Amino acid sequence: MHYLDNASTTKVSTGAAEAVMDAMTIRFGNPSSVHSMGIEAENIVEDARKELAASLNCKPNEILFTSGGTESNNIAILQTANLMQRQGRHILSTAIEHPSVANTIKYLGENGFDVTFVAPEKNGKIDPERIVEAIRPDTILVSMMLCNNETGALQPVADVVKLVRPIHPDIIFHTDAVQAYMKYEFDVQTLGVDMLSVSSHKIHGPKGAGALYVRNGIRLKPMSHGGGQESGLRSGTEAVPAIAGFGVAVREANQALKSNIDHVSHLRESLLKGIEKLSGVTVIAAEGAIVNIAVPKYPTEVLIRMLESRGIFVSGGSACNRGKSSTVLEAMRVNPRLIKSSIRISFSKDNTDDDIDALVEALKDLS
Repeated sequence: MHYLDNASTTKVSTGAAEAVMDAMTIRFGNPSSVHSMGIEAENIVEDARKELAASLNCKPNEILFTSGGTESNNIAILQTANLMQRQGRHILSTAIEHPSVANTIKYLGENGFDVTFVAPEKNGKIDPERIVEAIRPDTILVSMMLCNNETGALQPVADVVKLVRPIHPDIIFHTDAVQAYMKYEFDVQTLGVDMLSVSSHKIHGPKGAGALYVRNGIRLKPMSHGGGQESGLRSGTEAVPAIAGFGVAVREANQALKSNIDHVSHLRESLLKGIEKLSGVTVIAAEGAIVNIAVPKYPTEVLIRMLESRGIFVSGGSACNRGKSSTVLEAMRVNPRLIKSSIRISFSKDNTDDDIDALVEALKDLS
């Protein structure tokens, strides 16, 4: 098997899986219980919180555990809209956001808010000046992803914050960093954002866990009412096994961050070199851990199935937008013919040169 769909999800690492099993079968207490088993479970959660805080260069109490990137994005956007609607009702984002951001903002647009989506340049990147130009006196939130999930394009979030913050200090900045986390070197201090979303299953942790960084000073209202877990914001017994695995995955990825980045860069460049002589393949975008290509001879779904028959697994774009045309590539003004035959190839630390060789050979035969 040659699994090249890591932007959709990653294989859980052995260390993370062992942590999950430990939290389910040995240290399985309720973290709200006051006895020793409860305290052990609470320590698991807090240790994971510290791992995330260290990786993002923030304080542990600024980390809110969630069920994943989608919930983190929803909390950031909906809470900001609710808290700041008296100051303004304009929300600014980009035309290349993940559906969990784009659809949440569209929902607000249907319910009394004004929304603006700034288009990217043809290279898939957002021009910071376009964001600045779109800001209005009633703008309360700028939500801009850090790394695009279909092209790998790293977005200039820090540049936007630096340009806007001195002029509009009250605007809340949120970034969906799900695809950037542990694929690029960054932290919340250098980015300057107020809220940032990450997910466990994109970095070799289990599904069902995510986190939202919320800068101290931003007062969110409770999302659910109950026992007051997660600083009273998200009541309910914590998903300790998933959080345990998330914490281990963060530690492992953070320790090997530079070497993993170099490894993925090598794989990306090897793939590009391998397909540059294939006349039937067009490279649409290639950055970070993602390469987006088109094979105009076949529709996307047919190409995915043909590669799968050879044991090669890729995707047609965002796994959360299955069956729909890529709004990201459309916003980049990519030729519709290429969009209809595009596939996304995404790497992780687990991939090898053998995976690249198999893909190149398959594309050679198919194109």
